[in-house]
Amino acid sequence: MRELGYEPNRLARALAGNGTGAIGVLLNDLRNPWYVDLLDGLSTALEPAGIAPLIVDSATNQRVGRSSIDILVRQRVDGIVVVGTSGEGARSSPTLRTTPVVLAGTYDPDDIGADVVVNDDVAGARQATEHLLALGHRHVSHLRGPQHVGELRELGYRQAMDAAGLTALVHVESAGMTEDSGHTATRRLLARHPRPTGIVAYNDLVAIGALSAAYDAGLTAPEDVSVIGYDDTYFSSIRRLSLSSVENGTFEIGTQAATFLLDRIAGHVGPSRVHQVPSHVVVRGTSGPAPSPH
Repeated sequence: MRELGYEPNRLARALAGNGTGAIGVLLNDLRNPWYVDLLDGLSTALEPAGIAPLIVDSATNQRVGRSSIDILVRQRVDGIVVVGTSGEGARSSPTLRTTPVVLAGTYDPDDIGADVVVNDDVAGARQATEHLLALGHRHVSHLRGPQHVGELRELGYRQAMDAAGLTALVHVESAGMTEDSGHTATRRLLARHPRPTGIVAYNDLVAIGALSAAYDAGLTAPEDVSVIGYDDTYFSSIRRLSLSSVENGTFEIGTQAATFLLDRIAGHVGPSRVHQVPSHVVVRGTSGPAPSPH
């Protein structure tokens, strides 16, 4: 094979019933930096098996009325990893009965019988809120994200506020999952009286939007308002930004998702499995003591 320069033909292998040597990776938004570490972990675990990831952008396909799952199935991939908060997983369950599927970074409340690898979103958001409460903040608000992960992170925020006896001060704004939506939601937050001195954001992009809205309003972080993100993406450690964030084991989520999928492709049968990765707060420059009351 080496002397002749032979390269296996993945399509021919698929037609022969031997698999393609490729797996599909369904992403919701290629612009989200959270995917970088997860894809790194996924690729690291797949490479020794000689399996290549075929990435499909779910958000783009949904806008034009295409099914990302159908695209991947037509490519005869050996398995599929559904990454993050894509809305296609549960709806496509009839298509996936014969294709191994792993959910990475999200639960599916409409269980499709897939293996699941996730961060403990409730604990992570609770830790983020507790971090701000320990700094003396009482008026802490939450910028909520979409779908089931958004629900879990909101729950963690509420648990921390309730445990601190601050249930009456709970405030949640719907903020989506982008910098622009975070900016818009934070403008609403800052118009409240009293305005929050601490903000727990759904993810790092939303947190960056929150910081931008604070600066637009003449506020500085952390002197006037503390902001903490979630996912601890590479953006967080940029020196000028120095965003406090929840590190949620994204690389490990990717490697474990690949391990589960390779296991299923090799013939493992049995009930769906759940692997949960712990989280912790990484403190940087955007969170500090609550400002003194005037």
